[in-house]
Amino acid sequence: MKLKTLLITLCMPAILYFGSSMAAEPIRVAIDPTFPPMEYMQQGKRVGFDIDLAEALAEKLGRPLEYTDMDFKAMVPSVLAGRSDIILSAIYITDDRKKVVDFTEPYFSAGLVILVNKDNTSIKGPADLAGKRVAVQVGTKSVSVLNREYPTAKLIEVEKNEEMFNSLTSGRADAVVTGKPAALLFAKARGTSKVLAEPVTHEDYGIAVSKREPELRAALNKALEQIRADGSWQRIYDKWFGAAGN
Repeated sequence: MKLKTLLITLCMPAILYFGSSMAAEPIRVAIDPTFPPMEYMQQGKRVGFDIDLAEALAEKLGRPLEYTDMDFKAMVPSVLAGRSDIILSAIYITDDRKKVVDFTEPYFSAGLVILVNKDNTSIKGPADLAGKRVAVQVGTKSVSVLNREYPTAKLIEVEKNEEMFNSLTSGRADAVVTGKPAALLFAKARGTSKVLAEPVTHEDYGIAVSKREPELRAALNKALEQIRADGSWQRIYDKWFGAAGN
């Protein structure tokens, strides 16, 4: 018993030092702050859903954040090279990406959604797009998915997001198909449209983590559970998107 007590006593300082030093280490976050409302620059400051989420998670983990801004295509290589620990920047969980990085559990259900005017009762889901005028941004996934899955939809292809949304409010289009974050932001800002509950595609955002850091991935998953349980996630969602869905 005395020997066991002695060993525990000798080990405690090392355990305490290791734990405190790990807790003090910043989490190096790769981010592309050009995608409102998820992450973007406002008056020289990073803001957005992902930024608030990162701060809530960091508080649970007791670790500071160290952001590095970069192009989206540079983020995975940054993690692979050991320059970043995680990517928290509206990155989809895909099979190809899982070959090189790990992901947390999903934190945001994204994918393509349908935006219609609030008084529209004829479009309740993707199947109702048949024969309807649907505004999409040229060259995006919306075009290829609709052409493949809903070929009878009459696509109105425009260059800019603003023109796409204006097509709906002006009556030129019956619906818009675009990414969920942008659709929710528009619906909240204008107040005259709604995002349908049934999506066109199911895709999730997750936090990409270096395969060298399984403990960090586990800690982030636990923190995600905690912020969902205590209402923090919902408060962040309501701040950026409100009750934009139907």
